[in-house]
Amino acid sequence: MPLLEADHLVKSYSSNLNPFGGSGSHVRALDDVSLTIEAGETLGLVGESGSGKSTLGRVLLRLIEPDSGGVRFDGTEVLSAHGKELRQLRRDMQIVFQDPYGSLDPRMTVEQIVCEPMVIHGTESTAQHKQRAADMLRAVGLDESALARYPHEFSGGQRQRIGIARALVLRPRFIVADEPVSALDVSVGAQIVNLLRRLRNEFQLTCLLISHSLPVVRYLADRIAVMKQGRIVELGSTEQIVGAPRDEYTRTLLAATPELTTERQS
Repeated sequence: MPLLEADHLVKSYSSNLNPFGGSGSHVRALDDVSLTIEAGETLGLVGESGSGKSTLGRVLLRLIEPDSGGVRFDGTEVLSAHGKELRQLRRDMQIVFQDPYGSLDPRMTVEQIVCEPMVIHGTESTAQHKQRAADMLRAVGLDESALARYPHEFSGGQRQRIGIARALVLRPRFIVADEPVSALDVSVGAQIVNLLRRLRNEFQLTCLLISHSLPVVRYLADRIAVMKQGRIVELGSTEQIVGAPRDEYTRTLLAATPELTTERQS
C-alpha cells in the first residue's frame, strides 16, 4: 500500500480581478488530481508557476482544504482527521518552504526556530530539545554555535539548511520540499540538492519535491509528475520523463531549463 494517496483532488480559487465589478471568475488550481507516493520514494512535481504544484503540496499536508477529493497517509484519512490523530499526522508530515528569507522568524534564535516543533508537540525536556537541535544542525552541515544566532546572520543557503533542520527535527516520515532551491544561486542550490539527497537516505524519508525545473528534480526523484493548469499531464520514472518524454509540454520544460551542475550522491 502506498504511504500517501491523493484521490480526485479539486481546489478552486476566486479571482477578484474583474475591473467592471461583480464576483470575478474561478481559477481551478487542482483539477481532478490523483497520485500515489510509495514509502521511501521521492516524487518530483514539476510545472510552470501557477500550474498548481504548491497548492497540491499544501493540500496533501492539510494546510489548505480542497473543495473535494481525498488524501490518505498510511491508511489514515488526512482530511477528516482530528484530535490525537491529526496531531500525529502533523508530526509525520512536514514542509520545507521556498523562501529561506521569509520562512524564518527574524526575532527568534536558531535554537528557538529548530526547537519550536518539539515545543509545540511537547516532546522531551528543554535540554533534550537543545541537544536534538544541535544534532540536527550538524546533520545539515551547520555548527552547533549557530544555535545562539539569528537568521539575518546567515546566507540564503545557510538559512535553507536551518529550515530543513526545523522540518526534520521531529523525524517526520514524509516531507514536502516546495521549490527549496529556487531562491538560491545555482552553486548553492546544487549543494542543497545534494544535502536533501543525503538526508533522504539517512532519515529514510518519503518526499514530494516541488520544482519548476526538471533538471533539479532528476537528481532526487524516483518518479516525476508534470503539472499543467491544475492537471497532471504526464507521470513516469525519472529516466522515462527526462529521456523520452511523451507530452509536448514536458519536452518544452526540458528544453527551457538550464542544466544543474552537481553530483548524484548516495
